[in-house]
Formats: sequence, C-alpha cells, structure tokens
Amino acid sequence: MLDLRPVGYVIGLLVAVLGGAMFLPMIADLAEGEGHWTVFAQSGLVTLLCGVSIALSCANGVKDSLSIQQTFLITTGVWLALPVFGALPFAFGETQADFTDAFFEAMSGLTTTGSTVLSGLDDMPAGLLLWRGILQWLGGIGIIVVAMVFLPELRVGGMQIFRSEGFDTFGKILPRAGEIASRISVIYLGLTMTCAVAYLATGMTAFDATVHAMTTIATGGFANYDASFGAFGAGSQYVAVLFMLLAALPFVRFVQLTAGTARPLLQDTQIHTFFATAIVIVAMIAAWNLVNIETTGEEAIRKALFNSVSLLTGTGYASADYMQWGGFPVAVLFFTGLIGGCAGSTACSIKVFRYQLLFASVKAQLRKTRSPHGIFTPRYAGRPVGEDVLNSVMSFFMFFIVTLGVIAVALGLTGLDFTTSVSGAAAALANIGPGLGDKIGPAGDFSDLGDTAKWLLAAAMLIGRLELLAVYAIFTIRFWRA
Repeated sequence: MLDLRPVGYVIGLLVAVLGGAMFLPMIADLAEGEGHWTVFAQSGLVTLLCGVSIALSCANGVKDSLSIQQTFLITTGVWLALPVFGALPFAFGETQADFTDAFFEAMSGLTTTGSTVLSGLDDMPAGLLLWRGILQWLGGIGIIVVAMVFLPELRVGGMQIFRSEGFDTFGKILPRAGEIASRISVIYLGLTMTCAVAYLATGMTAFDATVHAMTTIATGGFANYDASFGAFGAGSQYVAVLFMLLAALPFVRFVQLTAGTARPLLQDTQIHTFFATAIVIVAMIAAWNLVNIETTGEEAIRKALFNSVSLLTGTGYASADYMQWGGFPVAVLFFTGLIGGCAGSTACSIKVFRYQLLFASVKAQLRKTRSPHGIFTPRYAGRPVGEDVLNSVMSFFMFFIVTLGVIAVALGLTGLDFTTSVSGAAAALANIGPGLGDKIGPAGDFSDLGDTAKWLLAAAMLIGRLELLAVYAIFTIRFWRA
C-alpha cells in the first residue's frame, strides 16, 4: 500500500514555511501604520500551525528514498496545498475576495503566472502587495528545484536529458533536494538583491524595488500598479529586461559559474537559441513599431524589447497596451509566449530545448526520407538523443496542444468570446500572465470572468507549471496499481 506519510511531511513543512513568510508582510503593514497587519498575523498563525501539525503527524514515516508514486504526489500536492493557504490574506484582507478569487490570485502567484483578478493596486495595503511578490518569489525558487530534482527523475517532457548535469538524485531525492535548494537559494537571493539595487538606482522606491525584484527574478509579473511597468521610466524597464533574461537561463549554469566554470554557460546551445530567438522577435516588433506607430525611435524599440522579453520569459509585465499595435505584432507576441525560456530556470511555457529536440527529430526524419538506408540520430548539444527522450517530448507537445484546445473550448462554453477563450487558455497553461482582448489583455485583468472560468484557468496554471504529465500521471489507474 502506498505510504503517504513522506508526502504529507514535505507538504506540511512547506506549508509551515509559507506561514512563516506571512509575518514579513505583517511587518510591512506595521511599518506603514496600517491595521491590516492583523490579517497576516492571523493567516500566518493558522498556516504555520496547520503545516507543523501535518509535518509532525507524518514525521514517523520519513525516509531518504521516495518511490516514483510519492515523488509524483509531492510534486503536485505542494502546488495544490500552498495556494489554499496562500489565499487566506486575500480572502480575509482588504480585498475581501471570495475564495475563488483568492485561490486564483494565490495560484497565479505561486505558479508565477502573473494573471490577476485584483484592481486598485495603486491604493492597496503594502502588506498585500508584498505578499503577492513573496508568493511569486517562493514559487520561482520552488519550480527551479522541481525542474532540477523531480522532473528529470519523473522523465517528464524530455527533462530526463538533464540528468547528466550532475544532479543524479533517484533514491535520495529528499536530502539531494535540500542540498540543491540551498545552493540555488544563494544565487537566487543574490540575483534578487542585485536587481533590487539596480531598480533603486533608476529611481524606484525601496518598497517598489524590493517587490518588483522578487517578481522579476521569479519571472512572475505581479506589479504594484494597475499600469504594470508602464508606471516606471525607461531606466527601470531596461533593468527589468536584463534580469528577466538572466532569470530565464538555466540556474545550474549559475551554480557552475560560481564554482569557477564559465564554459558550460558560454557553450550551452539552449542559451544560444534562446537569445537568438529573442533578438529575432524584438527586431520584428521594433521594425513594425518604427514604421507604424508614431513614437520616437528609442521608445518604439524599448517597448518592443520590454514586452517581447516579458512574454518570451513568461513574466507578463506590460509597459504598453500592445493590443493597439496592430494584428501582426499581436500575433507574434501571442506565439512568443508559447516559446518560453530555458529548462531549469524560473521561466515557463514549452521551453526552448523542446523546440530544439523537435527540430532535431524532424531533421533526422527528413534526412532518412532522402536516404532510406542511412542511419540518422537526432543530437542535442552534440550528444545523441535517446528514443525515450524524443517520445517524451512528442508526448508533451501532443498533451499541450490537446489541453490547450480542451480548456479553450471549456472557456468558450462559459460564454467567453473566441479571443478571450484561446488566449486565456494559452496564458494560463503556459503561465504567461496576460491574454489578449479587452478583458484579459495587457490593459485588463481577469476579474470579470465567471467563477467557472477562473477555476478552469487555475487548474491550467497548475498543469502547465508542472509540465502537464506530472499532473496527468496521478489520474491513471496504472499509477495507483504500481
């Protein structure tokens, strides 16, 4: 029989950590002299006590090794449990959101999606704004650990190709996860602090710099203002571009860089492809803006650069309403969001390496068509790619497209128009943030959607953030019989 105690222990510990984090926005509200601090005090105590209780009740079943079923359940269970407790400050706080909206906001934060149902951000208590940033910051570091420790072991979506990066963890997942998390945390915190200092240098307040540094490094996109990054000047936008790009790179390369080895970072073909893709997209949008929009050359290029990088990395900030730019840039930006950053980063969506593997497979098949008797093996970074990796990648693409279609149809059945349904499904499943159209576009939010649509989108955020198959696997009969 499947022992759920190790699953409960890990979830309980992380819930307790989340509860402890709630005391930071409590302090922020106290510093502002606002009575809103009591909301975080109460929510933090409830969350902390629940997490500790769960962990203690399951502590007698903890082992260093985990079965494959337990690993799947931990991966999905954490991202289901944390939004429930992360929603408490939204439900009890000044927003007085119902549970649907509160859960949606918390899920969007922890999955670093960046879609929001909240408006009036300019006048919101400092604690709630900080809490949104903390949710995304914790979600960002969490997904790096999942991508580097759990997904390669679960062989999800071709991630097993990265097991050779020196993180062989099967049979010792929990202690290895702790070790990797500690090493990544130092780099993650260092990037966040550096980003905050850079924002300060461009004129942001200390509070805005802190919150936006958190959501930038997490490639999350929650902002402190309804105008998103349109509230800040050119200097802040250039800083954001730099750190969004850095956060979309594989964090294992930063670990190797701090260890004194720069070659893997400089020679990573995934990074080369990512930057080449970014340059091409920015060039197309900038050229369009220079010809068709009445702005200065610098402003047109900056808007193209900022919004393209924001969508490519899945951050979801907006410095302008690009829905007004015309059909061509809107179409390009929509598909840009379906590319994503590098594996092992905080970026989301399909990820660059999967497109590389897809094209390598297609190239091998085309060569075999021309020379039926030849042997052509797809290669990635100079190494031959196994059949199991290619099958995993093809399965991922298939499930992504099918899931996108099912969610879009389901959203359409709730009464949403075609553009909102399709772009909303893509924004949630790829964890991009804003969709297209007047309702959920860069100038809107998700507050006007019905409860059914919000639950569908929240489910899509979870499925997309955990690379689809990690969630779908637990709904199969074979999983529970194994």
